[in-house]
Amino acid sequence: MLLLRTFGWSIVATAFGLTTASFYGGWAAFGIVAILAILEISVSFDNAVINAGILKKMNAFWQKIFLSVGVLIAVFGMRLVFPVVIVSISADMNPIDAVHLALTNKELYKQYVTDAHPAIGAFGEMFLLMIFLDFIFEDRDIKWLNWLEKPLAKLGKVDMLSVCIALIVLLITSFTFATHAHQHNGYANKSHAVLIAGIAGLIIYMIVAGLSGYFEDKLEAEEEREHEEEEEAARTGKKKSVIQLAGQAALYMFLYLEVIDASFSFDGVIGAFAITNDIVLMVLGLGIGAMFVRSLTVYLVREGTLDDYVYLEHGAHYAIGALAVILMVTIQYEINEVITGLVGVVLIAWSFWSSVRRNRALAAAGDKAETNQ
Repeated sequence: MLLLRTFGWSIVATAFGLTTASFYGGWAAFGIVAILAILEISVSFDNAVINAGILKKMNAFWQKIFLSVGVLIAVFGMRLVFPVVIVSISADMNPIDAVHLALTNKELYKQYVTDAHPAIGAFGEMFLLMIFLDFIFEDRDIKWLNWLEKPLAKLGKVDMLSVCIALIVLLITSFTFATHAHQHNGYANKSHAVLIAGIAGLIIYMIVAGLSGYFEDKLEAEEEREHEEEEEAARTGKKKSVIQLAGQAALYMFLYLEVIDASFSFDGVIGAFAITNDIVLMVLGLGIGAMFVRSLTVYLVREGTLDDYVYLEHGAHYAIGALAVILMVTIQYEINEVITGLVGVVLIAWSFWSSVRRNRALAAAGDKAETNQ
């Protein structure tokens, strides 16, 4: 019942999208939309894990906003409006002409989007890299790859280290990959565009993440009270209450979620052109995938999966780090979307299996302790 309630709208969207595609372009269009949907889900699975880690802190109202307004932003904003805006800016034309171009001259439309990819990749690279670095430099109670995360947590005590590393990576990118950036008709020097877009990505991350962190800090007193209630619940057997983000804190967390989703979407939207130039089929296929990612996020929250499989969040952040590197490389070289998706799937599957082994080890240790008593 939970599966149906959580994935119901995604199933409806799938049926609508595939039916529309078949009427629009026959079985060929049906197949293209199905492939795009599967590709989007595989590439964005790590996005769902990250989203779930944030969404579980928000109250029921903001979770519904994420599923309603958030879906509109994800499907229509990033999968339809975003490619049109890219063409509008890069070709110096108004949005109406860009839409007309997308519908009437698909090949030229693809060329404009391809030429804008270096700047898009740099923006996404910086935003995702900062998410990864801030995670890996934080000293966490639970560590997955202890041999790596323990020394990095010590390095993380240096102020602004993640920002310094990100800027160094951006400089390297602008003076290496960006000097011979991939274009539809060859290669071009995109150092200036990459540098500006990368700085913009860094600034956006610091603003949104900083505001989110500020309002989270204001709730520390509430979290301390929750901890006291947990201890009280453990003694009395009463059900504990859960403190969840609301108001301004939830608003900024929602904005943070949407920017993360946008950064994840860059690679999928650009990669979709390797399968089709038809913007209608792209919106249908990527839209179905985005719906399933949203549903998967909610499912992870409601099932408490991240609490049961504690290394999943680690695996997702490593996948984010890998995606940031891939975005950097794709400024100059083409990388198949299948490879991008497999990297994320493998890392998350590995972290899931590590979590299963940890749970089994803890259960065995508990059984052994009971036997000894």
